[in-house]
Amino acid sequence: MGMLKEEDQNHLRHEFSGKLVNPVKIVFFTQKLECMYCQPTEEILTEIASLSDKLTLEKHDLLEDKSLVDQYGIDKIPGIALIGGRDYGVRFFGVPSGFEFTTLIEDIIDVSRGTTGLTLDSREKLKKIAKPVRIQVFITPTCPYCPAAVRMAHQAAIESDMITAHMVESAEFPHLVQKYGVMGVPKVIINETIQFEGAQPEPVFINHILKAAE
Repeated sequence: MGMLKEEDQNHLRHEFSGKLVNPVKIVFFTQKLECMYCQPTEEILTEIASLSDKLTLEKHDLLEDKSLVDQYGIDKIPGIALIGGRDYGVRFFGVPSGFEFTTLIEDIIDVSRGTTGLTLDSREKLKKIAKPVRIQVFITPTCPYCPAAVRMAHQAAIESDMITAHMVESAEFPHLVQKYGVMGVPKVIINETIQFEGAQPEPVFINHILKAAE
């Protein structure tokens, strides 16, 4: 039995058939041992990829495929990179379950289209960024406010060649939760210099990114 109900599969087939434009490669990083959440992540991704001929799933081992690990900046597993016409810097670390399942689907559509729903003002500001920016968004699958923060970060990455954005599932990476003092979610860390909690309005979030890029 699959992870998705038949009605959910049919809904996603309809969504993908109407909204996917260009092919999307779902690049999944795993390893055979000591990865509790890799198997359920692979099952979810396999089902999603089967719902459209525009989606393909690639599976790589964290230890054996070092060149791709370096290419995509994968430093923990399960790790997911969504690749469209180019690598937009959209990453998931941890199972994209609960509320974050919808985030994954919406990101796949954005990556396929190569554009986002951010305002023209935000897009123009992001395109002017000249220094690398890494956004980490710590989440839990049951947090209803987390998808908005992850989506904002991922959309910013799609709109700027200089931005990479990581969803990080807090329960799966406790050492990072401790490192960054994550007490509530969503918690956003930009370039190790700017931190804030909560889902911020688009102009506020974009201004935080711009400040980190100064």
